[in-house]
Amino acid sequence: MRMYDIILKKRRGEELKTAEINFFVEGYTKGGIQDYQASALLMAIFFQKMNKRETSDLTMAMVRSGDQLNLNKINGVKVDKHSTGGVGDSVSLVLAPMVAACGVPVAKMSGRGLGHTGGTIDKLEAFKGFSVDLSEKQFIKNVNEIGIALAAQTGKLVPADKKLYALRDVTATVDNMSLIASSIMSKKIASGADAIVLDVKVGDGAFMKTFEDAKALAEEMVSIGKNVGRDTVAVISDMDQPLGFAIGNSLEVIEAINTLKGNGPKDLMELVLTLGSNMLILGKKVENEEEGRKLLLQVIKDGSALEKLRSFVKAQGGDVSYIDNTELFPKAKYKIEVKAKKAGVISKIHAEAVGIIAMQLGAGRETQESSIDLCVGIIFNRKRGDKVNKEEILAIVYANNEEKGNLAAENLLNEIIISNSYEEKIPIIYGVIK
Repeated sequence: MRMYDIILKKRRGEELKTAEINFFVEGYTKGGIQDYQASALLMAIFFQKMNKRETSDLTMAMVRSGDQLNLNKINGVKVDKHSTGGVGDSVSLVLAPMVAACGVPVAKMSGRGLGHTGGTIDKLEAFKGFSVDLSEKQFIKNVNEIGIALAAQTGKLVPADKKLYALRDVTATVDNMSLIASSIMSKKIASGADAIVLDVKVGDGAFMKTFEDAKALAEEMVSIGKNVGRDTVAVISDMDQPLGFAIGNSLEVIEAINTLKGNGPKDLMELVLTLGSNMLILGKKVENEEEGRKLLLQVIKDGSALEKLRSFVKAQGGDVSYIDNTELFPKAKYKIEVKAKKAGVISKIHAEAVGIIAMQLGAGRETQESSIDLCVGIIFNRKRGDKVNKEEILAIVYANNEEKGNLAAENLLNEIIISNSYEEKIPIIYGVIK
């Protein structure tokens, strides 16, 4: 078998055999296939695309490129959740304790943030002492004993994806449905969960800007999951404005804690209830979404979801006193108010631009080597559709560098559009793909 023939075959738009896909992934991961040949195949795939069988084969070839977690020793149906990334996305911090409190084990492998999309691991490290470096034995023990564990993905998990994504990033081949779907699903499958719920974002702050593209990606990933024997559901959700009010690591953790205390933003809570009810369905805990919502609301009301967060943080070395007193979280030196220059209605908040502003403050990473500032970020006081008065505070910028903070406040004001009226109604949930 020759790489030349595989490239030529896909360039002509022909279907690749399973053995040919395996040959490519294995050879490239081990270094036997050079970057220039891998780049040529990726470009051929980009233009000629892959069918569902090819995409599933590519996914599983990447899964087999490294270690796979065996979670058979965990009792019950293990359900994982993945988001395609957005701005101010603290969903996992709220969702995981709620689902675990309902009796469905949550065994989650997570990555760090890159660019304007924050990582759950970075946020959790706002708790003093919190560790995401768990052995497989400790990971399984925590899930069995308290119903939840979250660990960092190791370099031994799906190494093919790491190599291929780095190559796609510099060869303009990231934006292909099969390549995106296989990248996401390979990591989820290798992480060992029995069932997967996907949060596919759509809008200005998401990778998928249109509903049509988000729906296509959701369908592709659900198809992969089902083809490899994993129950998979995708929820398509709004990311045309930041989710919730907080953007930034410790700020989002505080918002998550307040949500578990029953004081969360409506959009964040609606998304959590939709994702959570589907996790409970896949976890065989409830029959339908209505039952799931009732159970999830109950664990907020009776405090068991907040208690589950406390047990989770304590089990991974974090200081749980932060949960009772959020003033203990590290604070930024400067708080800069962003005030409306005129009265009207907020008709648009440019989510991606806002995410980049937060990243430039230090809340995200411009490169993998960049360090995160846990304190900085943005808190919105108003959102799309809200009426505002002139000089009303729209948001507060939290910064540790005054010059950066003032620049962020100035730029942020340009990204919050105030109009005379607002009629467009963008849903929080576009739909669920099963």
